[in-house]
Amino acid sequence: MKLEQYFSATKGIGVMATCDRNGVVNTAIYARPHVQGKAEVTFVMLDRRSHANLLENKHANYLFVEEGHSYQGLRLYLTFVDESSDQELIRSMSRRPKRPDEGEQEKKFLVRFRVDKVLNLLGGEQKELE
Repeated sequence: MKLEQYFSATKGIGVMATCDRNGVVNTAIYARPHVQGKAEVTFVMLDRRSHANLLENKHANYLFVEEGHSYQGLRLYLTFVDESSDQELIRSMSRRPKRPDEGEQEKKFLVRFRVDKVLNLLGGEQKELE
């Protein structure tokens, strides 16, 4: 499976789950990732709970449900690699205008993850990355 082809051709809704060092879980809606090579993805993140959790616990999960298909999609098992606060780069990668709940001066990060494993939305079938 080629993640870049999948996410460029498939619409849907994504949810990222993170947890802090104590295991307190947070979930948040996230757009499709930007695919960087075979097994890396980036997300634009506001300086909120998901981002704070990643500074305490490098593991995250991204669940993507395909639009118009009942229970089809992917689960990405992710490990935080690094981040950039280059606002010009982040603006160039943003697909949407500023969100209504986003503050005027709210800091954004471009967060890079290694994709450790990809599973179908349902079941345990693992997808091999190409």
